[in-house]
Amino acid sequence: MRPVDELSRLLLLARDGDDSALADFVREMHAPIRRFCTYLVGPDDADDAAQETFLAAWRALPTFRGDSSAKTWLFVIARRSADRVVRRRGRWRELANGVPGPAPVPHPETASEPYELLSGLELDRRVPFVLTQIIGLSYAEAAAICECPIGTIRSRVARAREELVEQRAERDRADGSSTR
Repeated sequence: MRPVDELSRLLLLARDGDDSALADFVREMHAPIRRFCTYLVGPDDADDAAQETFLAAWRALPTFRGDSSAKTWLFVIARRSADRVVRRRGRWRELANGVPGPAPVPHPETASEPYELLSGLELDRRVPFVLTQIIGLSYAEAAAICECPIGTIRSRVARAREELVEQRAERDRADGSSTR
């Protein structure tokens, strides 16, 4: 059996009925999960995605065995919750407008929040980038959360970096041409 980290220990205690362990786990993980959700769904929907994450985790708590870390387990749930929020938002937009349309991609110069800068990245690149470069998880943890090989995570993070560098270069070119 693998060693149990503190968060996993708390979750195992919570699974066995310790309400204070559950409260401690939620307190410890709320900020990182909300931050992750903010980067995936935006600040307006982050609270909904985080709340959905913790509700889904609470429902699934009896199934937690500690095979993976509690952090990895919860981030998997958060990724899936964010996906559901994005799908719902898309359906609501279609119903409201009658026509589906792509989300606007803000210009890096005018983006006021980091989410806006990253929102131009496809989710399959944004999720690994946020997990590894912003949240600070390892590539192995990100691979477990994204349910794909570690090499896929590495290439998606590299592509995300390339896209962000290209966004910056485009902005710099635009800045240079507007000042001449």
